[in-house]
Amino acid sequence: MAECHAQQVLAIYQAGIDEGDATFETEAPTWSAFDAARLPAHRLVIMDGSGEKLLGWIAATQVSDRCAYAGVVEHSVYVHPKARGQGVASALLDAFIDSTEAAGIWTIQSGIFPENTASLALHRRAGFRVIGTRERIGRHHDRWRDVVLLERRSVKEF
Repeated sequence: MAECHAQQVLAIYQAGIDEGDATFETEAPTWSAFDAARLPAHRLVIMDGSGEKLLGWIAATQVSDRCAYAGVVEHSVYVHPKARGQGVASALLDAFIDSTEAAGIWTIQSGIFPENTASLALHRRAGFRVIGTRERIGRHHDRWRDVVLLERRSVKEF
């Protein structure tokens, strides 16, 4: 993922936001804010066959700046609405797992709304397990929302 992808990345993010079950965010940030918050080494995109249209993206944020959590990241994966059901999210997540494994990341986590059943199924297929549900963790569009916390632990010994 590079700055040349910014407009399409943020448009796909906004589409997910608009659907209402992807994030607590209500609007996509500026590219500079997005870029500053995500780890440069773990941001990936998938383009269509022409190399011009971005189909989806995945990116990680640092969970904590404490050294004990150096190998723990939280990630988000978003797919263009017209590209869903084509394996884009699975390909992104598989490549992301390879990237984090190679970098010594031992835990990938994500918080997903329980209503986002497609994302929950995707993550289970990729080896994530449910840690628990954070009940009424935040308000979103004037209602309390739960978040299912998932994690994938590396199979490598670090």
